[in-house]
Amino acid sequence: MPFRLFTLLFLALMMLTPVHAQDRRVPASQAELRLSYAPIVQRVAPAVVNVYAAKVIQNRNPLLDDPIFRRFFGVPGQQPEQMQRSLGSGVMVDPSGLVVTNNHVIEGADQVKVALSDKREFEAEIVLKDTRTDLAVLRLKDAHEKFPTLDFANSDELLVGDVVIAIGNPFGVGQTVTHGIVSALARTQVGITDYQFFIQTDAAINPGNSGGALVDMTGHLAGINTAIFSRSGGSQGIGFAIPANMVRVVVASAKSGGTAVKRPWLGARLQTVTPEIAETIGLKAPAGALVASVAPGSPAARAGLKLSDLIVSIDGQPVEDPNAFDYRFATRPLGGTSQVEVQRNGKLMKLAVPLETAPDTGRDEIAITAQSPFQGATVANISPALADELHLDSGAEGVVVTALAGDGMASNVGFRKGDIILAVNNKKIVKTADLERAVSEARRVWRITLMRGGQQIQVMLGG
Repeated sequence: MPFRLFTLLFLALMMLTPVHAQDRRVPASQAELRLSYAPIVQRVAPAVVNVYAAKVIQNRNPLLDDPIFRRFFGVPGQQPEQMQRSLGSGVMVDPSGLVVTNNHVIEGADQVKVALSDKREFEAEIVLKDTRTDLAVLRLKDAHEKFPTLDFANSDELLVGDVVIAIGNPFGVGQTVTHGIVSALARTQVGITDYQFFIQTDAAINPGNSGGALVDMTGHLAGINTAIFSRSGGSQGIGFAIPANMVRVVVASAKSGGTAVKRPWLGARLQTVTPEIAETIGLKAPAGALVASVAPGSPAARAGLKLSDLIVSIDGQPVEDPNAFDYRFATRPLGGTSQVEVQRNGKLMKLAVPLETAPDTGRDEIAITAQSPFQGATVANISPALADELHLDSGAEGVVVTALAGDGMASNVGFRKGDIILAVNNKKIVKTADLERAVSEARRVWRITLMRGGQQIQVMLGG
């Protein structure tokens, strides 16, 4: 009888265990404790590379910014140049010599080199840069062979507690292997990229590991190591990796010959569900993504999404917050539809959202060079694609700041990327041509109205 009860209890526990977790187990013998990761490392290490980037910078004397200094001593001619170098890692994802790494590793580089695990070096060209995910794709030059690669894992199948291996080039000491476990999934409050959805691991990751591989126990690429949380600059057991499913989308765009990543466009602004909102709408816990606005004619509008709908899942995967939805939606292939489940008036319903790119016409992007508070700013007309890229309200219109020169007047007076210019000296700004005309006239005083983070701001600046 006791044996029969034990058997029934064991079977009951097995039935309660999630199916995808049944193939995980702890070591059962001393022999298993002596098992090694070496076979996995030997198989995957040749596909992990070192990335060296270099750019030329001018050593500018800060005294040159002082007009009194320039008046008495003049402005010298050619300033001395210095080569600034950065170090990172990368992963070979195509036998022809396609390498994925972090965008911050090669940002602004004039020259990029890739060193293989066998010490050979190749010049590399930048095929695609995606600042929204902090990923970049490189191609080796003058490569006439097939290189070892890593296949992508389905990062959605990872579980907290799974063993993972990190491979990269920390501090430039050479290829290094560390191991740990998946500490957390779907980290959305990291603040590194536009798509806040990271794998957290305690595998030792240090400067130089950026762009390196996070590998699962099947030898597949689970993610690209991107950042660490550290007060000392070294590993403190909290590292973050971009999930392989997002990396796959960027690599696919590069393979198709694109210079930019094309992603589905929802056309709706989503809001985080706070405990107060959850209590108001009768939720047990603050979860999901609340629809705050819907752009007319957008995929969301055509699917029937409405204001105050609560998105709870997409294609059967739960949505904890807007960041989680953004990641899930961005990794969907273009074409077809995605099934979005929403709660409306206490009832659940499914909507088919078309997977299509946002229209990107009529940007008319220009750089302001005229002497004015906008000097050094690049501005553009807001298109649906640009609004999505800059996380503006889905119905935003007008002229927006898309970039700022570091030494420009616009940067110095406090303009930010994403600022929408509404009016200059009481003249409404609708198109970039309006702003170009407004700054062509010299002024002693500039009265500027702009929109930042949903708030209208009045600014007065001297000419």
